[in-house]
Amino acid sequence: MNNRSIAMQACNQMLQQLSTAILGKESEIERLMIAVLAGGHVLLEDVPGTGKTQLVKSLATVLGGQFRRIQCNPDLLPTDITGVSIFHPAEQRFVFRSGPVHTNVLLADEINRATTKTQSALLEAMEEGYVTVDGEGYKLPEPFILLATQNPIEFEGTYSLPEAQLDRFMMKLSLGYPSAKDEMAMVQNIDRIHPSDHITPCIEINELLLIREYVDAIHLDHSVASYLMSLIQATRDHIHLRLGASPRSSISLAKAARARAFLHKREYVIPDDVKELFLHIIGHRVLPSMEARMQGVTTEQVLMQLLESTPIPLSVLR
Repeated sequence: MNNRSIAMQACNQMLQQLSTAILGKESEIERLMIAVLAGGHVLLEDVPGTGKTQLVKSLATVLGGQFRRIQCNPDLLPTDITGVSIFHPAEQRFVFRSGPVHTNVLLADEINRATTKTQSALLEAMEEGYVTVDGEGYKLPEPFILLATQNPIEFEGTYSLPEAQLDRFMMKLSLGYPSAKDEMAMVQNIDRIHPSDHITPCIEINELLLIREYVDAIHLDHSVASYLMSLIQATRDHIHLRLGASPRSSISLAKAARARAFLHKREYVIPDDVKELFLHIIGHRVLPSMEARMQGVTTEQVLMQLLESTPIPLSVLR
């Protein structure tokens, strides 16, 4: 068994273990794993109690990486995230004390409760893997993965994420309520050990960087890349969208499509990889126009229409 096959096996093990921690959410867990393999950050938007935090903690465990958590609130300062330089009297110099962002997997819980100034402290970290404190740059551990949660139904004491920050999240996912069958299983096992207690590391965190190299080597044929770009360009020309998808989003979609192909044991991307991920990668990056809002047209409806109307390439080089 070669190294690529071993990497695929490890990814399957991670998916299986995560599926035991959060029941009935195999598709959402796969998308989360795709973002991790593609080197992206994820925004989890859902109502309380659906398992967002548990999923992130379980992900950090299977990756074998260091996990830290920020509980966001209006009093949180940027230095509470990045770290701060403190004067050391004995040494007569400033010493940098790192913040929680210096980790492999960072959970920003209820990120929309932090002020926009505090949210902006994560922009450099998300894009470049660095933070700057008092004019000094500090590199974050590799890999660095930010997973943020937010509650879509609460508005009091919350601050909307700016478009520049939303664009830095590769995906926006929602777990949703479990099925009646899965929730019954949770209720019946409430007094037993939680399934996540049995989760164990499947890889060492530095091995994720090697797996990402295999993902980057997945072939993206010109015909599929043209299909991807047609979808992206269509968001910029659509009458019901006043803000189309950015160039960063096209790169994110291409990376994620490669990661999905890898998980499905293919060495090339097919149009279905792009179609499956399009809504989750583009949906939070575009804004509806005033006409769309007046007519009750949602962003999801517009994107679904683009998927239906954009021609799919008939053949892919294999």
